[in-house]
This record gives sequence, structure tokens and C-alpha cells, in this order.
Amino acid sequence: MLKEFHLRLGDSQVKLALPEEQIIHVVEGKPAAAITDVPAAVKAALQQPIDSPPLSEVVQAGDTVAIIASDITRQWIKYDQFLPTLLNELNAAGIPDSNITLIVSLGAHRHHTEQENILVYGQEVTGRVRIEQSYAPAGEDFIHVGTTTRGVETYINKHVVNADKVILTGGIVYHLMAGFGGGRKAIMPGVAGYASIQGNHSFCLHEVVGQGISPSCISGKLEGNHMNEDMIEMAAMVKPAFLLNAVFTPEGKFARIVAGHWHNAWREGCKTVEEIFGVPIRAKADLVIASAGGFPKDINLYQGSKTTDNAYMAVKEDGVIIVLLECRDIMEPPDFSGWFDYESLYDRETALRKAFTVPGFVALKTGLMARKVPFIIVTLPENKAFIEKAGLIAATTIEEAMAIAEQKLGRKEYTITVMPHAANTVPLLQG
Repeated sequence: MLKEFHLRLGDSQVKLALPEEQIIHVVEGKPAAAITDVPAAVKAALQQPIDSPPLSEVVQAGDTVAIIASDITRQWIKYDQFLPTLLNELNAAGIPDSNITLIVSLGAHRHHTEQENILVYGQEVTGRVRIEQSYAPAGEDFIHVGTTTRGVETYINKHVVNADKVILTGGIVYHLMAGFGGGRKAIMPGVAGYASIQGNHSFCLHEVVGQGISPSCISGKLEGNHMNEDMIEMAAMVKPAFLLNAVFTPEGKFARIVAGHWHNAWREGCKTVEEIFGVPIRAKADLVIASAGGFPKDINLYQGSKTTDNAYMAVKEDGVIIVLLECRDIMEPPDFSGWFDYESLYDRETALRKAFTVPGFVALKTGLMARKVPFIIVTLPENKAFIEKAGLIAATTIEEAMAIAEQKLGRKEYTITVMPHAANTVPLLQG
């Protein structure tokens, strides 16, 4: 008995029929109801927060308030839909717009243009409050606030340090290094200095040079994740007054708004992300077949890394992975594709230890995973050279990929897990 799947590849669909008795899991996120009235949901969260008095009691009339907001790389957070409600609540509590500064948490990303500020935060917000951009390499903008227990000197943007009250905002999703996004990430790396970011992110690498990446810095893991624990210490130094974070449905609509204590409310949001996107599996499979979910999630290999990372969590150590990634912009972004120019993974790792970047980490992890398990990438014919340079196997059709997979497995009888939306779904092995 064959089970038919239609998996996305770019703007098209790939048809695949698999023996039903060999399929052990189809990994899909759970349906989640979308919030229909976002401003009302935000207002309710601000007035009935988690482990905190209402926002109106947290701030005092006349306070200066810094709101930390994510940059254009997190445009999916849809700030324009909830920041006006936050500003209105602050106004009602005696904080005029003139006392509020929106801090763009660039980390080490480039500055926004004025037009990009409008695009991300909306015309109303940019017209109401002052906007400052926190750019990590601008050393003069940062103040030393302490040292973490792991020895990282913590520098935070002066506009944040000098505000009477600090409010963290953002979106919560799975994060391949920090476990989950949102929460404390507004501080680290959002408004932290460059040396602090380098120090914190180094915990993603193995303690022993040459051993690659830390096994504790993975999607969904918070306890024992030294990067996350260091981030939490840094955020605590700022003493954030409040948090407002959003969780989204698989379709990208608002699923839940969490507000309140900067750490506890965020952890509640993480639980909701797990409920929607964390998919329990009973066992790992011999063959994992994964699609990112089509364009734009498979626009390049860098975006596709979320898919390869999640697929790797579902495969046996001696298994094989097939990933459908069109990669129409295969060489983008340059600060990712350039990492594959290193002769060896060791060279890639040592360069990353000298100057950490997230694209560099993703490139290293991609190479390390591919060294352990064959990754067959169904992609455009012109991508073959780059895919092979990255240590992966290129195929132009699903039929070709299946033939290579069977050859690698060396048998016809094998278990299969299918992940139709693998960019968003995280397989969680039970027990």
C-alpha cells in the first residue's frame, strides 16, 4: 500500500509515493487558532501579565522608558500590529511619547534606514517616539554592567542602561543555538557590545578546539545550554521591568501574546512554541525526507539550514537524509557561502573561534552533520558545484535522490520519517 505525499520545492510541488508500512512518522506542527483582535489581546496581556503587576503599576508617571525591538531580520514579528497598543498603555500610565525610546536591537547586523524603520515598526510608531539603533561594533555606545559567572564582560547599550524602565519585546520561535528565540535575546545579542556577543556565542563551540560545536546548544534545549544561561545572566544585569513577546501559528499569524516578568512570561511563551511546533517522535528513522515548505524558506542553503538541522534530529546515526531545497539564490548571503571556501572543517572552526558569526556557525554545523550522515539535496542543476563544496550530495529529482539513498542504506527494507514543513517543525524524541 503506497501513501502519496506532495512536498514543496520552491514554487512547485514534488509528488512522492512511499510504502505505508515503512513510514514511522509524518512530522507536522499542530494547528493553532489565530488571534482575531491583536490590539485587544495585547491590552489584555499588559493588564493581566504573568508573574508581574500590570504594566500600569510597573511604570511611574515621568519615567523614561526604553523599548527594545528586533530588527528587519525579524520582520515576521509584525511590530506595527502591537507596538501602538503598548505605547497607548504607557501613555495612560503617565508616560508621554517624548519619554519613550525605541531601541533597534541590531546586535552586529547593519543599521536600518529610516524607510526600514517604518517598514518594521509602522508609520505610527516611528512618528511618535525617538528611535535609537544599537550597533554592537560602535564601542563608544556601550557601558560595562558586569561580568557573568562564565567570565564574559558584559557591555550594554547606553540608552538601555540609562533608562528608568526597560521593556523587552520580540517573537518566540525555536532557535538552533539558544534553544528558543525571544526573551533575553533582546539584551544578548540585541543591545550588547561586540566583545560580549563574541564571548557569549563562543559557548556554542565545543570546549575542545577541533571538536566542533557544543552538543548542548541545540533547538529546544535551555537547561545546560551555556549560551542560554549566559544570556539570562546578562539580561538580569539590566533588570528589565517588563516583557511583551508573541508566538505565531504555522501560517505566521499571532497565536499567543505573553507579557509580564521578563523571564517567567517568556518561558510560558516557549511552552506554547513547543506545543505548536514540537512534534513528539517514538524513534529515529533510517531515512528522513524533508521539505522546507517551499519558497521563501528554501531560497538559499542558509535559510534551508533550519530544515537540515530539524531533519538531522529525526535520523538514525547510520541513516540518510533527503532534503528538498530549491535554493534559487544559492550564493546568498555572501557571509554564509564564503565559509565553505575553507579547506577543512578544522580551518572553518578555528576561523569561527577567532571571529564568531551566526552564518559561520551554521556553515560549520552543516559540514559536521554532513560528515556524520549523508545529506542528499534535491535542488536546481546549477547548484551542484556549490552543494558538493558544502559537503552535501546534489540531486535534481526526488527519484534520483531516492536511488542514492537506497544505495547508501544498502537495503530495500528501511524505516522512513517524512517532514513536509521541516523548517518549522522540531522532532522531539520521547524517552
